[in-house]
Amino acid sequence: MQKLRKRRDFLELRDARRANAATLTLQNRVRPADQGEPRIGFTVTKKCGGAVQRNRIKRRLREAVRLAAALHLRPGQDYVVIGRRAALGASFAAIQDELRTALGRVHEGRLRPSRGAVAADEANR
Repeated sequence: MQKLRKRRDFLELRDARRANAATLTLQNRVRPADQGEPRIGFTVTKKCGGAVQRNRIKRRLREAVRLAAALHLRPGQDYVVIGRRAALGASFAAIQDELRTALGRVHEGRLRPSRGAVAADEANR
């Protein structure tokens, strides 16, 4: 599993498929013509607290993804996990369940349309 590090990579996922949960939001897209390792990035906004709280949220999410990676992440795809403040007080088992559910939703297509898809639908009307 590789990490997303560049801002450009994070911005490309901004309008990708998205699944929301209480402790996280998961964004996902298939990389065109690339079947390499899955790449994943983590982000937590300043609304979630100071640096200590944000880092704790990221550590918990990173570990949940590490444990779920072998079974649920697909090659040739990018993922961004956006942490929410609720991840601080949630049990680790709850975070893992929400992550697995979100991964299933983005892979099966059971999710809300992305902002880009909504704008394209409105433009076609």
